[in-house]
Amino acid sequence: MQIAILTFDGFNEIDSFIASSILNRMRPKGWMAHIASPSDMATSMNGVTVQRQKPLEFAAQADAVVIGSGIRSREIAADPAMLERIGLDPGRQLIAAQCSGTLLLAKLGLIGSLPACTDLTTKPWVVEAGVEVIDAPFVAHGNVATAGGCLASAYLAAWLIACGSGIEDAAAALHYVAPVGEKQAWVDHARGVVGPFVRARAA
Repeated sequence: MQIAILTFDGFNEIDSFIASSILNRMRPKGWMAHIASPSDMATSMNGVTVQRQKPLEFAAQADAVVIGSGIRSREIAADPAMLERIGLDPGRQLIAAQCSGTLLLAKLGLIGSLPACTDLTTKPWVVEAGVEVIDAPFVAHGNVATAGGCLASAYLAAWLIACGSGIEDAAAALHYVAPVGEKQAWVDHARGVVGPFVRARAA
């Protein structure tokens, strides 16, 4: 499973790095999550600069795509040339978006009339784009999932692993990163959040 973590200038470090770290727990099974960006370097909202691992166009080739948030998401969402570089196909890809990444997903036409999740700051913009926003941390419809809140990135990673490899692998990846003394509680809670959507997709 090759995964593109779409990371633009002004990105939220939590979104990109937590998702990448959890997903790369699956490297022994041949998975690899890559930071994909429009330019060679991307600087976060807090001034952290990273070198991309893949170009933005890798999104079209990947088996799964995660769209994180950032302070420039509205600007990117209003840029047809930039959106055109992001070729996504929910028929063959698992696609996950978080916070203002949900706005990009909406502008790409991949949410439509389905309810979605986003953060409180982005919610008015997503609603303006014609999407119903629900008060929940995570929701998925088939191969497309959205999440709201920075730490909800763990739910997106868990959903991707559960869909691509199985709920037990997702639980193992979360167990590794969860706080000591709270590991089982974290895993059980995450399974309760994403499990129903994984089962619905399988059915």
